[in-house]
Amino acid sequence: MAFPHRPDAPELPDFSMLKRLARDQLIYLLEQLPGKKDLFIEADLMSPLDRIANVSILKQHEVDKLYKVENKPALSSSEQLCFLVRPRIKNMRYIASLVNADKMAGRTRKYKVIFSPQKFYACEMVLEEEGVYGDVSCDEWAFSLLPLDVDLLSMELPEFFRDYFLEGDQRWINTLAQALHLLSTLYGPFPNCYGIGRCAKMSYELWKRLEEEEDGETKGRRPEIGHIFLLDRDVDFVTALCSQVVYEGLVDDTFRIKCGSVDFGPEVTSSDKSLKVLLNAEDKVFNEIRNEHFSNVFGFLSQKARNLQAQYDRRRGMDIKQMKNFVSQELKGLKQEHRLLSLHIGACESIMKKKTKQDFQELIKTEHALLEGFNIRESTNYIEEHIDRQVSPIESLRLMCLLSITENGLIPKDYRSLKTQYLQSYGPEHLLTFFNLRRAGLLTEQAPGDTLTAVESKVSKLVTDKAAGKITDAFSSLAKRSNFRAISKKLNLIPRVDGEYDLKVPRDMAYVFSGAYVPLSCRIIEQVLERRGWQGLDEVVRLLNCSELAFTDMTKDDKASSESLRLILVVFLGGCTFSEISALRFLGREKGK
Repeated sequence: MAFPHRPDAPELPDFSMLKRLARDQLIYLLEQLPGKKDLFIEADLMSPLDRIANVSILKQHEVDKLYKVENKPALSSSEQLCFLVRPRIKNMRYIASLVNADKMAGRTRKYKVIFSPQKFYACEMVLEEEGVYGDVSCDEWAFSLLPLDVDLLSMELPEFFRDYFLEGDQRWINTLAQALHLLSTLYGPFPNCYGIGRCAKMSYELWKRLEEEEDGETKGRRPEIGHIFLLDRDVDFVTALCSQVVYEGLVDDTFRIKCGSVDFGPEVTSSDKSLKVLLNAEDKVFNEIRNEHFSNVFGFLSQKARNLQAQYDRRRGMDIKQMKNFVSQELKGLKQEHRLLSLHIGACESIMKKKTKQDFQELIKTEHALLEGFNIRESTNYIEEHIDRQVSPIESLRLMCLLSITENGLIPKDYRSLKTQYLQSYGPEHLLTFFNLRRAGLLTEQAPGDTLTAVESKVSKLVTDKAAGKITDAFSSLAKRSNFRAISKKLNLIPRVDGEYDLKVPRDMAYVFSGAYVPLSCRIIEQVLERRGWQGLDEVVRLLNCSELAFTDMTKDDKASSESLRLILVVFLGGCTFSEISALRFLGREKGK
């Protein structure tokens, strides 16, 4: 979820309230096991938990030892065991095995399972099957929104995309509706709601039902946020498949930003230790470069280093009193800035090394050609070479998916050839990967009927197979353009630029992809907010296959201040990229929202 923000933009709501709520609720649940207890935490809940309640807070509430939930026997000697887990079947089997091992050994202890963000019936069923349901008490820690930054909230649900968009499992929709309900309870109702996509529509309807059931809770409240926009990830896969070139996006691609922090290895810290760094607006150096195109970052950092040196040099001509002031007031801040500066310079060097090794420029050029629909044959050859050189398994898949979506599926011949080469390069286990990508609509093959008209197929029957292949290729390039091309034209996603695109002073959101492409998701948001709805966008909605799935709900609310109407909450269902966040921040600066 991303909020664009700028200095003269309206004040953002105080999201630290969400942290306090989550902390209080967790403490309340831990207190229900009075006395000393050991806490078992699932690996992917550790980082979010650290942001909410650190070890010292847990110790204050009589948590003795902390363990990671992993598949081995527990060595805990405590009489009370508490498990903080995601509602997953494998976790239930693990807990049941511990309880049953205790029973076999004739040992009695108390067990409490805390599910986050909610418990599912299937989990209780497994505990029942394993014969331990009566021995454990189950609770829910409804912690579903973590503020990562002043303008960024995350549900920290890594499995949401896979469960919903691949498996078609709708269980997280309730979690999402509850999260939206919590936001409207804390920050007042949202006067204007827009959305597109099946998941968005279901979540919205369930959320509204929750509001009706608890009628009156938000009535009469002043809205703090004027607009909310729900957007399904599958409305725009293209943006998520493009290489990121803004600084924060590159840091994520290279080092992985998890839960708002990043682990910089020895190659960045210039020491033999790794360092965990929190990346948010409090890091003054990072805050100034996070949304910048990477080509501007080095220049900015070296200028910053010169300014810092000049501030240090000021102390040379000081008398004792001035020196005392300098040491007590400025030195600490300068040292902190110096530390951050050297970290980000180290990160930049590391990114440059990796990208040069992977021939990043060539990759970007191919992506831009795919987005614009030029030189498709050359791009396909580049992808084949990329696979054969084994540059990176993920990058190769990304390029294939980008080719597939922009071209409305691959020509059967290309699909077979690329798939075969990929499996030979990276192993047959990736047959499942291809199956899943196909199911999710990310990597598909054109049906024969998609490309040839009846006349064309008659012509190809008259010539030999080999020649037919060539004719088919020629015809298929003339075949119907994919929806992406049509949408791109309609929404003007590929900016026409005379001369060089100035990345230092960007003119539109396309700067996040070097001026070659405006993110589709962000363009939709911009257009809908401008038009206060979907009027005039019917053709785009039809091309997105969302004719029944685009909605607007505007309430006449006299309480909404002009300040709140300048605040927009964008909810990406299924994750979003740092490039999109940067583009939305740019849009916010441009529109004063």
